Amino acid sequence: MALIKIAQGDLTEFTGDAIVNAANNYLQLGAGVAGAIRRKGGPQIQEECNRIGKIKVGEAAVTGAGNLPVRYILHAAVLGDEPATLETVRQATRSALLLAQAKGIETLAFPLLGTGVGGLPIEAVAKVMLEEIKAAPDTLTVTLYGFRPEDAEAIRQAL
Repeated sequence: MALIKIAQGDLTEFTGDAIVNAANNYLQLGAGVAGAIRRKGGPQIQEECNRIGKIKVGEAAVTGAGNLPVRYILHAAVLGDEPATLETVRQATRSALLLAQAKGIETLAFPLLGTGVGGLPIEAVAKVMLEEIKAAPDTLTVTLYGFRPEDAEAIRQAL
């Protein structure tokens, strides 16, 4: 089982191997977590996303991290051509974890996928994501971020 940590604050300040972007399947960095990544990481991240192009909802893609203090960004598509659901959160979380393994990532941080623009309830998302993260190998340390204190508390309750 992966080591799970909980943090409250700005995901883009995480120092480790990679962060996960709550992405749309067109990999366009718009608002929310993706917007913060675009602003702080620089235009090269969107340029890499443009080269990758569209992926399926539930899949994940990897880019460099630009100016962020990590090596990679894993873009986990929870919505786009389909609305965010708990199942797309589950699939995107699993895809990001598999991609992390393939890239040799040992420290990874996730936001609560689908809870911003996707409008999903924080408690239910935390539960689904934790089920997937717990199944990840013990070589992985995953920090699950809640932006607000009450979000981090919802993660603690789900854990």
